[in-house]
Amino acid sequence: MRLSVFGLGYVGSVTAACMASLGHHVIGVDINPLKTETLSVGRSPVLEARMDELVADAYQVGRLSATSDAHDAIRESELSFVCVATPSLRNGKLDLSSLIRVCREIGQALRHKSAFHTIVVRSTVLPGTADSLVVPTLQAASCKQLGADFTVCMNPEFMREGSAVFDFFNPPFVVIGSVRQEHARPLRELYSFAPGEIFETSLTAAEMVKYACNAFHAVKISFANEIGTLCQYLGLDPTAVVDIFTRDTKLNISKAYLTPGFAFGGSCLPKDLRALTYRAKELDLRLPLLESILLSNSEHIERAVQAVLETGKRKIGVLGLSFKAGTDDLRESPSVQLIKRLLGEGCQIDVWDENVSLGSLVGSNRQFIEAVIPHIGSLLRGNMQAVIAAADLVLIGTKEVEKEHVASLLRPDQILINLTRLEESQPVVKATAAS
Repeated sequence: MRLSVFGLGYVGSVTAACMASLGHHVIGVDINPLKTETLSVGRSPVLEARMDELVADAYQVGRLSATSDAHDAIRESELSFVCVATPSLRNGKLDLSSLIRVCREIGQALRHKSAFHTIVVRSTVLPGTADSLVVPTLQAASCKQLGADFTVCMNPEFMREGSAVFDFFNPPFVVIGSVRQEHARPLRELYSFAPGEIFETSLTAAEMVKYACNAFHAVKISFANEIGTLCQYLGLDPTAVVDIFTRDTKLNISKAYLTPGFAFGGSCLPKDLRALTYRAKELDLRLPLLESILLSNSEHIERAVQAVLETGKRKIGVLGLSFKAGTDDLRESPSVQLIKRLLGEGCQIDVWDENVSLGSLVGSNRQFIEAVIPHIGSLLRGNMQAVIAAADLVLIGTKEVEKEHVASLLRPDQILINLTRLEESQPVVKATAAS
């Protein structure tokens, strides 16, 4: 394939050299003459393991060249990678000036090209950038239309400086965002060498995956540092603790707990987070990440409250009271906290939970209802259908009931909110919920 790569920083240079090593003809494009001149004589513009060898080999066989002329690059290629930097401004906002400039240059070059062209953005940009900035800029500059004359895809990179070449050839997965599935075909062919799975998705989802990955990496580093620091202050060996922690691939290093949903609760997580952060305060030690977790959890409950109140409905049926499915444990249950807030806002509430009824509760759970939340205990009903029938709005707060089944029991005037799935936590009318 004939490719052009706009931006010869780390991402662009590595992308160009690696694609050329796979047999493609690649033109590197940059406004910095030092970078284009360096690549044009077979030397790598960046310091990176294996890059000198890859660039020299590709240059010798005539598969890698460089230019500062976008028109030449577009005319001589069928697919263009956009790999320009998107650094932070002082306020944290992305500086998209380089991206805008390159899109204008590509668009102006497309004016003089009749063949269909594919533009692939590898730069890290926030969700919505392709739709709101890249496509409009290209269309305005080219006087051509997305889909008819060109297409735009998102292909975030997952390369680390120092091991970028290895990461290019061994990505954890390949993500291709496109407007139409057929537009992703050239990229699928380009990445046929990749050992990992190829995911095809929307432009915005592809943009967001990169941020999700980087944010999680930052969270992991900060978490390890805070746990390690607390261990040091407590006179423990941080390495020994973290080594054991990472051996758990069932819950710790796994997909577990990574499904977006409602707030956590129960007798362990809230209590233990409070204990850890309190002990840190006793040691005059600040652990901002750990301290923020319970605050973040509370925000999920507050968002659920607002989602209910914004509907204007005040007769609420809540399905699920315990802190998670399959248990009658009400301690720190997010559903209990949600109901308390809604009662304070003047809502009328009926509650059903398959595992929770005053007649069957014993021990600490019965004591908890009688002593701590007797007003909520009095709202418990024994029949799910009756709770649904009496409500103007139904909240699903447990995974023990199916959204589709609940939706089939709704009247056309009722609203359903599913708290167990974040994408369904906004009000859903029956017609949508049942579809």
